[in-house]
Amino acid sequence: MLYRALSRADSASLQGTVIGLDYGESRIGVAVGEVSLGIAHPVATIHARSDRGRLEQLAPLMDEWKPVLVVVGLPIHMDDSEHPLAARCRKFAHKLSQRFNVVARMVDERLTSHAAEEALAAASVSARRRRNVLDQVAAQIILEAFFQTHEHTA
Repeated sequence: MLYRALSRADSASLQGTVIGLDYGESRIGVAVGEVSLGIAHPVATIHARSDRGRLEQLAPLMDEWKPVLVVVGLPIHMDDSEHPLAARCRKFAHKLSQRFNVVARMVDERLTSHAAEEALAAASVSARRRRNVLDQVAAQIILEAFFQTHEHTA
């Protein structure tokens, strides 16, 4: 099974492109980054209600970027309990890993949507435009948090 945690050895040898996902019930924000640079940028928002539709829309991005890893945000409450959507995120990560033969890693996404909202407001992005890119920026924050957590090994 490719859906698993990365060991220190895996993290130490990880090189290449990583895709970050902010999974939601109707949208998925997508960001992409390079391990060696440790930075990410938003690329797309996927609008689909079913995991099948989400995977179909992810296929061209997976083909274009050819990631060595996909980081999926895991919704956790401030008290460390899991959000009800967490089980769906794990299931989606497993499906993604199986379909694209790539390792999927779950990463705590606590407060990322709030941070994305604040970053967009600070950049004077209009409320209308914010709605269109919020999930992408949240995915960027999730991916950059992953890079920061693993910078000593990557």
